[in-house]
Amino acid sequence: MNAGEASTSESQPLLSMRGVAKRYGEREALRGVSFDAHAGEMVAVIGPNGAGKTTLLSIVAGVQPATSGEVRMADGAAAGRGVGWGVGWVPQHPALYSRLSVAENLELFARLERNPDPSAAVATMLEQTGLRERAGERVEHLSGGNRQRVNIAIGLLSDPAVLILDEPSSSLDPRQRERLWHFIGALSQRGRCVLFSTHNVAEAERYAQRVLVLADGEPLFIGSPVELARAAGSEEELGFEGAFVEFLRKRGH
Repeated sequence: MNAGEASTSESQPLLSMRGVAKRYGEREALRGVSFDAHAGEMVAVIGPNGAGKTTLLSIVAGVQPATSGEVRMADGAAAGRGVGWGVGWVPQHPALYSRLSVAENLELFARLERNPDPSAAVATMLEQTGLRERAGERVEHLSGGNRQRVNIAIGLLSDPAVLILDEPSSSLDPRQRERLWHFIGALSQRGRCVLFSTHNVAEAERYAQRVLVLADGEPLFIGSPVELARAAGSEEELGFEGAFVEFLRKRGH
């Protein structure tokens, strides 16, 4: 599937982007990005350094505006799925308060988001993220994997239908990464759409149903990992990482 083509799924997408572009003065960071993402789907955004991955995710999350184009949630997207409206944003570098406990961090951010019942939201997140036993532990004493879990819990406080994660496993060791992706996959299985960036293309192959390839702000491809390998002309000989590199080479990147 070429970049910009809509998903063939018959279900209504939770998230739609059409012609999204971003300029910083004369520099064009994104050019005409279009795609749909659905409930229960995990979509990986991959590409070289400077491709525009973080810029794209921050626009989807509403952290910064697009110069042109549209990002929208579909009408009725959350109906019957047990998740709320909107988008949860999990940046690469956690903005946690190390001297506060896990529960205190969650309550602080719940209040900052003007949650109508911060205590209930904290209790729910502690249960859903498996952090209840660490509620009173100061963040500075947590492992990297558990700190990232707190970071994701903050992104989930508003009960969003779409969760956006920028390089969620970049600072974790292999065992921590495995646990984190098991947790993220469970969120997707419960009906959330998960959109994440990663430099580890093996994670994209293993966990994402579809990948969006960016290079120099240009969307080059969206489709399954298998379809990307086919587009590179090699499904087995090079492996997925080799096929990804070959695909970029053939496209002049």
